[in-house]
Amino acid sequence: MQKQKRIILIFALAAAAVTSGFFYYSSPKTKAVPYRTFYSEVAEGKIETAEISEDKIVFTFKNSGTDDETGITEKERFSTENPHSASLKEYLLLNGVSVSEEKDAGEIIALIFDSIFYIIFFAAIIIVFRKFISPNTFRTVHKTGVTFDDVIGMDSLKKDMKQIIEVMKHPAEYRAKGIRMPKGILLEGAPGNGKTLFARALAGEADVSFIPAKATDFESMFMAIGPAKVKLLFRKARKCAPCIVFIDEFDGIGTRRNYSGSAIETENTRIVTALLNELDGFTQNSGILVLAATNSRSALDEALIRPGRFDAKYTVPFPDITTREKLIERYSAGKNASSDCTAEFLARSFNGFSCAQIESVINRAALIARQNERNAYSLSDIQAALREM
Repeated sequence: MQKQKRIILIFALAAAAVTSGFFYYSSPKTKAVPYRTFYSEVAEGKIETAEISEDKIVFTFKNSGTDDETGITEKERFSTENPHSASLKEYLLLNGVSVSEEKDAGEIIALIFDSIFYIIFFAAIIIVFRKFISPNTFRTVHKTGVTFDDVIGMDSLKKDMKQIIEVMKHPAEYRAKGIRMPKGILLEGAPGNGKTLFARALAGEADVSFIPAKATDFESMFMAIGPAKVKLLFRKARKCAPCIVFIDEFDGIGTRRNYSGSAIETENTRIVTALLNELDGFTQNSGILVLAATNSRSALDEALIRPGRFDAKYTVPFPDITTREKLIERYSAGKNASSDCTAEFLARSFNGFSCAQIESVINRAALIARQNERNAYSLSDIQAALREM
C-alpha cells in the first residue's frame, strides 16, 4: 500500500514538472527594453499593443523593419518594467495603444478563493433552507390505527365529534342543507389528558389523513421561516384533503400579538397572520379540519380563535372516577398488582390526576416492586411512586 502511494506521488510530481515545463517553454519569449525607450516610443506613436501584468509590460510595434537607433525589430514581443503608475494606462490609450491587463497569480488565487467562498456560502444557505422548509417537515399519516374505542372517557366530546365526522364524510349532503364543516376546533385542557390521542382517534374514526404538527416545528433561528412553514403545512393539507391538521401546543405559536418591535414578537405576529390567512382561505367544504390543542386558551390571539375560524371550543377535563377506574385497569394490564391495589381504591386515591400521571405512577410502582424482587406491586409501592412525583 505504501509503495503504491509513493508511485502515485512520483507520477504526480512528474506530471507537475512536465506541465510547468510545457507552459514555460511554450510561452512566447520577449526581449527586455528599458522603460525610458518604451516611454519615448509610445510618445512617438510607434507602439501598437501593450499587455500590462503585475511585474512587466509586454508590447509590440506597429511597423515592420529595424530601427537604426535602437536596433529593435518590429512585430517582435518586447517587455519592460511596470512602474505601477496610476496614469500609465491613460497615457497609453491617449497615444493610440491597444491596452490589455493581465491578472497576476495572486489576483487569480484570490478570485478562486472568493468564488469557492461564495459557492460554499450559498450552498450552506440552500441546505439550511431545505432543512428548515423541507417538504418532509410535516408527516402525513394516512392510517392512525386509533379509534374512539381506544380513548377512555370523553364521551360527550366523542358524541359531538361524530357529527363533525359525518359532515366530513358527506360534504355534499350537508352543503345542500346549508351546513358547512367547521374550519377549526380548539381543545383546551391540562397536559397529559389525551388531547393528542383524541386527535389521532378522530382521524382514525373519520378514516381520513392526519397531519400532526407542534409549535416547535415552526420555530427557527431565521426570520420568516415560521410563516413559510405555516403555508407549507396547509399546502400539504390541501393536497391530502379530506384530512385533519392537528397543531399541538397551539399557544406556542398563536399567542396574542403585540407590536413591541422585537424580533421574537415580529416573527410571532407573522406566524399568527399566516395562520389567519390560511384559515380564511378555506372554502366552506374544503375537507380540511384544523384541530388545535392548548393548555391556555387565554393566551391565544382573539382574532385567531374567533367563530368562523375556530367554530367549536371544548375543554378536556381531568378524568372522573369512572374513567380513572378504566384507565387503571388498562395501565395495569400485564402488571401484577396485590390485592390491596384494586381499581376502585386507586381511582379514589388518584383524584385530580391526569391520564399520563396515572400511567406514570402505576409504571413506577411496578418498577419499584421489581427492584425489590417482588412480582406484584403493592400499595406501599404506589405511595413510594407518588412521593417521587
